[in-house]
Order: sequence, then structure tokens, then C-alpha cells
Amino acid sequence: MSLVAPAAAEERFGHRRYAEASPEGLAAAGLYRSTGRVVQLRASAATAFQAMVAAAGAEGLSLIPISGFRPLVYQRGLFKRAVRRYGSERKAARWVAPPGHSEHHTGWTLDLGDGDRPATDIDTAFENTPVFAWLVKNAAAHGFELSFPRATPRGELRTLALALCGRRRRPGRLSPRLT
Repeated sequence: MSLVAPAAAEERFGHRRYAEASPEGLAAAGLYRSTGRVVQLRASAATAFQAMVAAAGAEGLSLIPISGFRPLVYQRGLFKRAVRRYGSERKAARWVAPPGHSEHHTGWTLDLGDGDRPATDIDTAFENTPVFAWLVKNAAAHGFELSFPRATPRGELRTLALALCGRRRRPGRLSPRLT
């Protein structure tokens, strides 16, 4: 895996622009609960995620993917619904990245959940689960880091403080703290 740079320095409501991954480079990371919906990532990230799921499972924990790669058209629909819910693009962007500005477009990022606690899916309550505690200690060993730590403005503003980013860190670069 390599670091994926934003497609341009352009920002929208504090969100960087990201290029959309090619569908040919994606692979199944797992299923979202019993919905049958396949969560996809870039192939190397999907492999690393599956190894992380197995490691958590060996400790009796159920780590599940909620959302991975999102094409622009899907993100556009999410953002439109958020605008209707929150009343403006600016307010919606506190919770949902505008199309073209989500790390999910890259195929390296996914939202995670505790398989035993569905009520915590895409909710800050996930931070109080055994799975989140396990991720704090073990995610970096599998090449993942928290995309939006709470200590950053973006982490404080959105429940997507739960997203883990499967980009390999450069040697010597400190990854953000997970708490």
C-alpha cells in the first residue's frame, strides 16, 4: 500500500478532494451484518483488514465493516440526504463529506463496527465498545490508523471519528493517536 495524495489541494467545507479508486483494484473486505451488502476496499487493504478481523476474532471480538469504498455517485446521494436533514451544505458537511471529498473514494478507508453491538454503528458510542478498545491497541499493527481522531476539528465534528484508514505510514512518521 502507498499513501494516496488528494487529487487537488481544493477543499470544500474543510474536506480535501480525493480521487476515486478504480473498481478493478477493489476487493471484498467483508459483509455488513446480515444485509448481504459487500464492503469493498483496495485489494491490499481488504487483505490487511481481513487479517485484522481474524486477530480480533481470536480474542473473542467481532469486528465488522460498515462502509468502505464509495463511488462519487453514492456519496452524492448521501450528501443530498444530509443537506435535507441538516438544512444546508455547510451543516451537512459536518457529518458527511461532499462528493469528491470523502476518503472513502480512495478505497483505503472504512467505517467499522462491533458485531455484537449494532446500536453503536456509525455512532460515537462505538468508542465505548470492546472492539474500539481493541482497535486502539492493535489497529496500527495491521496498517490502520484513525482517520479523524477526536483531537482534531474533523474528529470532533463528525461521528466518522470511527473511520480507520488503511494507508501504510512512512517509516518514522507517527500515526495519530486513536483516543
